[in-house]
Amino acid sequence: MVLVSVDDHVVEPPDMFDGHVPDRFADQAPRVVLDDNGAASWVFGNSRANPVGLNAVASWPKEDWGFDPVGFAEMRPGCYDVGERLLDMDANGVHASLNFPTMAHFSGRFFMNAGDLDLAHVMVRAYNDWILDEWCGADPERLIPLVIGPLWDPELMAAEVRRSAAKGARALSFTEAPHQLGLPSLHSGEWDPLFEALCDEGVVLALHIGSGGSMPTTSPDAPIDVMITLPTQLSLQVASDLVWGPVLRQFPELRVALSEGGSGWVPSFLERIDRSYRNQTWTGQDFGDLLPSDVFREHVLTCFITDRSGIKLRDDIGIENLAWECDFPHSDSTWPRSPELLMAEFVDADVSDDDIDAITHRNARRFFGLGALGAGVREQVNVGALRARSADVDTGTTSRAEYRARHAAAAGG
Repeated sequence: MVLVSVDDHVVEPPDMFDGHVPDRFADQAPRVVLDDNGAASWVFGNSRANPVGLNAVASWPKEDWGFDPVGFAEMRPGCYDVGERLLDMDANGVHASLNFPTMAHFSGRFFMNAGDLDLAHVMVRAYNDWILDEWCGADPERLIPLVIGPLWDPELMAAEVRRSAAKGARALSFTEAPHQLGLPSLHSGEWDPLFEALCDEGVVLALHIGSGGSMPTTSPDAPIDVMITLPTQLSLQVASDLVWGPVLRQFPELRVALSEGGSGWVPSFLERIDRSYRNQTWTGQDFGDLLPSDVFREHVLTCFITDRSGIKLRDDIGIENLAWECDFPHSDSTWPRSPELLMAEFVDADVSDDDIDAITHRNARRFFGLGALGAGVREQVNVGALRARSADVDTGTTSRAEYRARHAAAAGG
């Protein structure tokens, strides 16, 4: 297999703003502060964010997982160091990866909440320059550039898409529910300048679950497992907004990735929207010669980590609408055994080699404008080739305490 992951995450290193912020603003850039236990927090104006345990669990034993804050000394270096990340990708057989923010939150709302929006705009641009020039610049063939924007202003968002696209950006991480952040809804028309810029520049609109600022649950006293189970419903909700609203029909070239939303729910959703369209004619929807499911399939890429139901129902979803993700270094990630777990699901569903290629890399490369693999490239970037050159990468279990001890020893005590 050749694996392209359309959803991983970067834990931004403390020095990321160095050299990317104009000198006159350098002393006002976001900074990392450590508490007495070494847990890290990013501070910028009124905003404060910290990596939590579930965001950086790669190689930890499961008893170390949780929502408590974590420090850089406790993490696998591949969480925040791009050189180490490439090695961890090799060890998992992953050729290419698209990385969502951590400190900035998926949609970049960390900057919107800081208070001084003019200063926040400067820092958004600096964040994107770091992602484009340093993180993805470390290996442009393997790291797919995803950027954020100044959420509070659609015109500024559009301008940042155009600026970032000129530097190689392939995707913009936006919010699945802007109305929940006090912003205009997807139905308002206020975001049209942004959607126009995305279409003009060929940049994908990436909508990660939880980018609306909250995760779904039921009753206030529901177990945490309820919140962990429900987030795929956020992708269903934004899919409903996009299909029934004006966006997809008004912008026929817009491409939307529903990141970490899974795929198994899609056949039921498509069946439901088509039945509603045929039956509920009184609502006044008009898709011309198409069905709502046709519009969904023309625009949307669904993404899964493991999803036996989605793979078995791949033809009902649309084989070109499926892509795989690793979710490194989050708690849902299948690293470092992604190829084995994914292949087991393919075998269970009797998936053809051609469909495997579509799901594992071909759809992602097409959707994000990466082009097809060139002649002879597959032999260099498939799972076996990448693992062969990374045999000395340690993928064993390492606890938070062990990482702290290693960090202390490397620092001389």
